[in-house]
Amino acid sequence: MDDGGSRLIFGCMGLGGGWGSGPLEAAHVKAAHDAVDAALDAGIRDFDHADIYAHGKAEEAFGRVLSERPGLRGRIRLQTKCGIRLPSPERAGQYDSSREWILAQTEESLRRLGTGHVETLLIHRPDPLAHPGEIADAFLELRDAGKVGRLGVSNMSAEQMRWLQSALPEPLAANQLEMSLHRTGWLESGVLVNHPEAAEVGFPHGTVEYCQVTGVELQAWGALAQGRYSGASATAETGPDAAAAALVGELAESKGCAPEAVVLGWLLRHPAGIRPVVGTSNPARIRASRDAERVAAGMDRHEWYSLWVAARGRALP
Repeated sequence: MDDGGSRLIFGCMGLGGGWGSGPLEAAHVKAAHDAVDAALDAGIRDFDHADIYAHGKAEEAFGRVLSERPGLRGRIRLQTKCGIRLPSPERAGQYDSSREWILAQTEESLRRLGTGHVETLLIHRPDPLAHPGEIADAFLELRDAGKVGRLGVSNMSAEQMRWLQSALPEPLAANQLEMSLHRTGWLESGVLVNHPEAAEVGFPHGTVEYCQVTGVELQAWGALAQGRYSGASATAETGPDAAAAALVGELAESKGCAPEAVVLGWLLRHPAGIRPVVGTSNPARIRASRDAERVAAGMDRHEWYSLWVAARGRALP
């Protein structure tokens, strides 16, 4: 999906006024407008949603933005996710990748967004009761109706992707995983092979490599690491992440950018073509991300490894 725009993706999970039970308010819509403006200013053209974000209010707020700004839909790409059923008084939370749930939730997302289609649909979490053929049938029905362009996944391992791919007539488009300077299991699952520290790594070994070989786009959720290295979190100055935050600050000063651009640039520097999802709804922090690709292009091997080692808090084995 390279059209000359930013490789960054804006994550819309913070829109809609939070996860409370109250209705969408005018202030929430205004905040969504401000976040979208900041993302566009940063060169971002891809917007990531999920049916569960703010209990649907994130999509609803974004849909209001689209309805109030004619022409915007044609300038951006949308993706949304389904497959999680939130808990209720009557039922425990669960994952649901049944054909009926995928079809129903995609229709709800399109209704809230006020659009006839999304470019990409992701299955949000692996469902132990899912059948790959059922997921494929739902996707093909949506694709043939012009409602969904591509199918991807989120939080799946290489083997789970291979299992699902066996029923699909076309390649999976993307896998969205937690990847950041703070969550580095995606690196350590490889470099700690045959080392005792490997027992501490939960990231499924080989998943990044599988995506590279098969052309599956890697998207990184949690890419800003909740601000712990860019001054938006108390731990950036006082907690165990202080040393890494200090190094991020030094590099930001030397490269003439904001700390957020360094944190994201570190991900972009990896050869897997990772696309970080910028999850903050703070317009200033969104705009601060705009230099991430420039930073990545100029980040040398020593800087990249220094950031990783600082975030680990110990040397590589």
